[in-house]
Amino acid sequence: MADIILGIESSCDDTSAAVICDGVLLSNVIASQQVHKDFGGVVPELASRAHEQNIVPVVSEAVRRAGVSLEDLTAIAFTRGPGLLGSLLVGTSFAKALALSLDIPLVMVNHLQGHILANFIREADVTPREPQFPYICLLVSGGNSQIVKVKSPLEYEILGQTIDDAVGEAFDKCAKMLGLGYPGGPVIDRLARQGDPERFHFAKPSVPGLDYSFSGLKTSLLYFVRDRMAEDPSFLENNKEDLCAGFQKALIDTLMQKLVRAAKESRIREITAGGGVSANSGLRERLLAEGEKRHWNVYLPPLKYTTDNAAMIAIAGWFQYKAGVRTPLDIAPVSSLSAF
Repeated sequence: MADIILGIESSCDDTSAAVICDGVLLSNVIASQQVHKDFGGVVPELASRAHEQNIVPVVSEAVRRAGVSLEDLTAIAFTRGPGLLGSLLVGTSFAKALALSLDIPLVMVNHLQGHILANFIREADVTPREPQFPYICLLVSGGNSQIVKVKSPLEYEILGQTIDDAVGEAFDKCAKMLGLGYPGGPVIDRLARQGDPERFHFAKPSVPGLDYSFSGLKTSLLYFVRDRMAEDPSFLENNKEDLCAGFQKALIDTLMQKLVRAAKESRIREITAGGGVSANSGLRERLLAEGEKRHWNVYLPPLKYTTDNAAMIAIAGWFQYKAGVRTPLDIAPVSSLSAF
């Protein structure tokens, strides 16, 4: 009998539902929230209210597109954390209620685990290209920057992580400094492709081991722009492309330096990336170039699975369901869930 899993993702400002059957994706529906652009960042209260409005139609549409009925579902996987507590509460409560009404198991998923396993999302009629265990995942998003050794779908070891800002946060704060709007990462990526990455250089942090730090790099950009603007008020407007290119290169150099070291020390050549920042074109190009240079096998998830989506929650939940993992109905969402 086929295992049909409904995945629900509501960790931040995207309401998403997906259905997989024996590991093959049948549908993936995402409702994004545009209201936050006016505030320069996600407003938690507005996000949770929007989830309440979106979750029923999103789940209904995901089930419809999958060509199944609710009664066909084998289990429901949902994001327990990390994320915004109000947003997580909406998804968790809905998943509990639906599982209880259908009398089927509930499986909680760590949002970060979903990003790490995104390369295992299989689409019908598409030959999958999946990493072999163990592999190293560069997990980079707005809230997390980690180097993770993935021993199996359920076994992880954090080799390094940021001690302050996440790299996605650094991108967004840089964009805010430069007046580029929110979300800043895609805008910086686009402008960086038009600029000279070697024209401006910014201080790169030096942190022991495999940990990251990005707050100093952000401060370096702030002071650099401030001092140049004092000399020439039009400096920022006339140099946005080169500033973005230089800042993005500094971030990518920092990420890659530690990733290369982690690969050498662990003697692992299976390398993946996950999280919203893994959509950055400069980072993807650099990963592929380093892979060719160092004889890595590099696996990059399709762009549509780099940002928050329920397909990754469904596949992570499917792995756990197959391993016999079940979640009690009294489970509560948590905003902080960094350790695996």
